[in-house]
Amino acid sequence: MTSLNVSDQEAQHLCFQEWMKLQEQDLLELLHAHHHSSSSSSASTSRTSANSDCHLKQLIAKSIKHFQDYIDNRRHFARNDVSAYLAPTWCTTLESSMIWISGCHPSSFIRLIYALSGRELESHLSNYLQGKRYGDLSELSTIQLKSIDELHMKTIRQENRLSKMLTSLQEEIADQPIAIIANEVGNFAEICGEAEEALDKHAKCLRHVIEEADKLRMETFKELAMNILSPFQALEFLVASKKLHLCVNAWGKKRDLQHGRNRGTVEGNIYPTLS
Repeated sequence: MTSLNVSDQEAQHLCFQEWMKLQEQDLLELLHAHHHSSSSSSASTSRTSANSDCHLKQLIAKSIKHFQDYIDNRRHFARNDVSAYLAPTWCTTLESSMIWISGCHPSSFIRLIYALSGRELESHLSNYLQGKRYGDLSELSTIQLKSIDELHMKTIRQENRLSKMLTSLQEEIADQPIAIIANEVGNFAEICGEAEEALDKHAKCLRHVIEEADKLRMETFKELAMNILSPFQALEFLVASKKLHLCVNAWGKKRDLQHGRNRGTVEGNIYPTLS
């Protein structure tokens, strides 16, 4: 976690920058493992296959830990400035337009798997009909598909519940006590103790919703990567999800610069090499 003696905003920006750099590092390691697993799959023995699965599981656990560490760091910074995580200035405007309660929709993980599964099935269809197997996402079993579908429905129900909670909190701004306090102030620039108390209470509720959303993201991510998918399938999922995240960030930076904005742009190469 960032330990510099900096402002809240600077610390939040640094936290995100460190997370994006870690995403790139993890992706390179995952791509190397994917290439090694793909090239050695046809000649693998049961022993080498077991060793490969063990290595992949370690990489998957490492990626999950990095995700959890980032969530924990965000929770720490959100204690002092929770509103920033609902309108993050460190993200590009493209990323901000896609944000759901300070991050991605947990159900987007599942939609990504469906997309990857369909694409790979199309690309391997002729070989698949000849009996060739790759062990990738195009070969999801009936049990796996059932588990993914059940997780999808469960995740959407939880997303809807949290969306309603956030909507309710947003609508409370036009209700008591905040609206009444605002109506009675004489100087807009001043903030009285009563208003501070009301806003602090509101922020506490917002933190709870964000923490619940982060929890749902992590639970969905872990269930897919560790319990439903095989190690090689989970590796493909992680590679695709990190590529998507990094691409959207890079595309957003390019579009912001085209419109005269430098939002989300940091030092270094803003268009990382992904393969």
